[in-house]
Amino acid sequence: MRKNPAPILITGASQRVGLHCALRLLEDGHPVIVTYRRERESLVRLRQQGALTLPADFSDEAGILAFIEQLKQHTDSLRAIVHNASEWLAEEPGHEALAFQRMVNVHMLAPYLINLHCAELLEHSSPADIVHLSDDVVRKGSAKHTAYCASKAGLDSLTLSFAVRLAPRIKVNGIAPALLMFNEHDDPEYREKALAKSVMGFTPGPEVVYQGLRYLLDNPYVTGTTLTVNGGRHLK
Repeated sequence: MRKNPAPILITGASQRVGLHCALRLLEDGHPVIVTYRRERESLVRLRQQGALTLPADFSDEAGILAFIEQLKQHTDSLRAIVHNASEWLAEEPGHEALAFQRMVNVHMLAPYLINLHCAELLEHSSPADIVHLSDDVVRKGSAKHTAYCASKAGLDSLTLSFAVRLAPRIKVNGIAPALLMFNEHDDPEYREKALAKSVMGFTPGPEVVYQGLRYLLDNPYVTGTTLTVNGGRHLK
């Protein structure tokens, strides 16, 4: 029996949903490893609470593989991998391919390579999980953010494929949220329009994602599933 519990890796956990989930896991007594792209004040709080913070650039293959090598220098096991790192890039005329490629790398290539090369770390833990943070926009598509939507749809496909590939030792699931919180600069008109898209009609904040994550980590009989956390948007 291992003396210390295996840590949970959360990518892109220096802000918003990833930060909240990392802090909640720490509060619940789980060792946590988080990745970040740039230094933020929130990382000081994570370090003070005991998290190991590792810089990572998932924009290309070299950066992803460098992170994997770095991770293995710090731990020989993982309880779970939570793929939260995300990009939201505008598809500007003349630069569409660059935006598309970067989002594919962050949303698909990074999870793909990390899952492949870190499955051995997860196999040292029982139970073991991989959770992909997707997006409810995949359900309907997006005219304005086509590349973002396509790359997140690819992540949903990876959930299914890795669930089959890694069963029964490792469960693989996804969470697809929608409109969890507003940004400070969002104006009242936008907020009213956005809230009207769901039957629940409010922004719940990031705790609902953590509740979904806890469910997936704690349930031994769920794999290959994407948990929708969208306030009933699919009903409108």
